[in-house]
Amino acid sequence: AIALTPESKTCDAILQAWYPGQAGGTAIANVLFGDYNPAGRLPVTFYKSTSQLPGFEDYSMKERTYRYMTEAPLFPFGHGLSYTTFRYGDASLNTQEVKDGEQTILTIPVSNVGEYDGEEVVQVYLRRPGDKEGPSHALRAFKRANIAKGATSNVTVSLSKEDFEWFDTETNTMRPIEGDYEILYGGTSELKQLKTIPVIVK
Repeated sequence: AIALTPESKTCDAILQAWYPGQAGGTAIANVLFGDYNPAGRLPVTFYKSTSQLPGFEDYSMKERTYRYMTEAPLFPFGHGLSYTTFRYGDASLNTQEVKDGEQTILTIPVSNVGEYDGEEVVQVYLRRPGDKEGPSHALRAFKRANIAKGATSNVTVSLSKEDFEWFDTETNTMRPIEGDYEILYGGTSELKQLKTIPVIVK
């Protein structure tokens, strides 16, 4: 991640191509000329400046990555734009209780309400409301969906009990801790843009 605060205020869009290889020029041109509708998402958090980061000798997780950041970053983890617009409906679960050997299936209606066919990267995060020291939320699954303009797709994501692993301070281990969790879903890690559905780990 690099500092892009001045550019973000003067540019209509920023294309981050990373290391695209020998065909990168063609791929970038296809995106810029609209021959391909981009669907990439940031795998890191873009901070506004180094002032948003803790000191070098501070080994705590506070303000590090989307999971512990309290300020608004320049671009959050999972952020990305498209030439079309997607709208998320209210998700449903096949069960409200997460148990051993069973799959928790989340069905998310995603509508393409823009003018172009496109792909959306549906992101699923977990939060444990009772854990005040843990991360605000953590990515557990994602799924890319190709949705035609004007259409709605029911995107399904399966979670096992192992996907609900959380750090247990009493045993100093990662394990599925019994109790209340929240599943958050949307097209970014930004909390205010995510929808929430509660579950209970048994």
